[in-house]
Amino acid sequence: MEFKRGRYSWLLRPVLIIYDLFVINYLAFYFLRLNDENLYFFSSKWLNDKYLLYALYSIVLWLISTYFLKFYKIYRHTSALNIISILFKQFLVYAVIVFAFLGVFRSIDISAFVTLHYLFYSFAAIGVVKIASFYVLKTFRLYLKGNIRNVIIVGTGEGIDELKQIFNTKKELGYNLKGIFGNTATINTTGTIADSFRFLENNKNIDEIYCAIDELSEKEVNEYVKYANLHHCNIKFVPNTSKLYTKRLRTDYYSYVPVLSIQEGTLNNEINKLIKRSFDIVFSMFIIIFVLSWLTVILFVLIKLESKGPLFYRHKRNGINYKEFYCYKFRSLTITKEVKGTYVKQGDNRVTAIGKFLRKTSFDELPQFINVLKGEMSVVGPRPHMLSYTDDYSKIIDKYNFIYRHHVKPGITGLAQIKGYRGEVETDNDIINRVKYDIFYIENWSLLLDLKIIIQTFINALKGEEKAY
Repeated sequence: MEFKRGRYSWLLRPVLIIYDLFVINYLAFYFLRLNDENLYFFSSKWLNDKYLLYALYSIVLWLISTYFLKFYKIYRHTSALNIISILFKQFLVYAVIVFAFLGVFRSIDISAFVTLHYLFYSFAAIGVVKIASFYVLKTFRLYLKGNIRNVIIVGTGEGIDELKQIFNTKKELGYNLKGIFGNTATINTTGTIADSFRFLENNKNIDEIYCAIDELSEKEVNEYVKYANLHHCNIKFVPNTSKLYTKRLRTDYYSYVPVLSIQEGTLNNEINKLIKRSFDIVFSMFIIIFVLSWLTVILFVLIKLESKGPLFYRHKRNGINYKEFYCYKFRSLTITKEVKGTYVKQGDNRVTAIGKFLRKTSFDELPQFINVLKGEMSVVGPRPHMLSYTDDYSKIIDKYNFIYRHHVKPGITGLAQIKGYRGEVETDNDIINRVKYDIFYIENWSLLLDLKIIIQTFINALKGEEKAY
């Protein structure tokens, strides 16, 4: 179970709930004028008070809807983007709830415009306070050193290193790293795993224990779990990041044999497909009409003046469900034939002078908006690999996750690219992390996330990226 630690921060959630209920009911009184019409729907007089009915109705339905949407499940590690996303979802759900109430009482003559005004003002008031409280807590942790969680880390590995970096650099999250324990004592650790138990006995103020699950024996795991239960602190397990856990694999049992199958990802939900495809068409049309229409003419002259060959370079890639398609780019190399092992390296003499500029700014990728319009790609998604590399990478990555990555349309840009995992794959970690971010994107897709990735891609293009060569 999850233990609540801290002095007063646990009060924030009930205070926000009370505030939100007050807002939706007070503004209903101000905007909706529910008692302006005479209505005798029930035999009891007090039940005919539509404000009272609406208050009861809104409180019950608000609490139920926020419970299922996890509207108040905001944690210190939650991102602002996720908060905006759940605000939008709750707005849509509550709008249906309000219009359903007005539909039942047909004598209430309130225009849809007035109702939308009520909803917008309500969620503006709720959203401002919700986001403000989130950032106030961050500031409180960062500058006043309050709302702090004392934590220890047990184990080593890439996942643990990433977690340690988060704890040490993102002070606004409020994690105070008290010790790091490994199988052997080193200059970077506080002690061994055996030392950690003595440390815990002497420091009763530890709020959370983070364990590298792959490094601990079953006995050690049991010891930490027992300690956590006895001392009411939380224990959390960090998997090896090379093992890309996905929640999209369904397990069926054929008699006693487990059989895994790939479930439909968030991006392949029919409604989400419609939203994403509509966005892709509008965005790609905008780029093609207002950017490619004149940029193509200029680049045609510059590319042709420098070297012989076509304006566009087309190469085969694996798309959704491994379907092959031709991906377009502005030609930036002196060669036009794709050969295995031809990832462009830093200082590669095949890159033309105009090609260096195109690759540095990622302008060479712009013709792929034609692929988007054709439905072969999306604006945002996992980047497609050369066919010659697909088999090699699948041997490094867990096969189920690698297949799942190809269960959606590839993108011009993606979460892995803005995190720095683009271009040449120099080590196994490059492709492991690339797929890790791709899986996260597929499982947590939203239109807001797409917009964030597009904006960050534009910023990175202006600044120039280390691996953009």
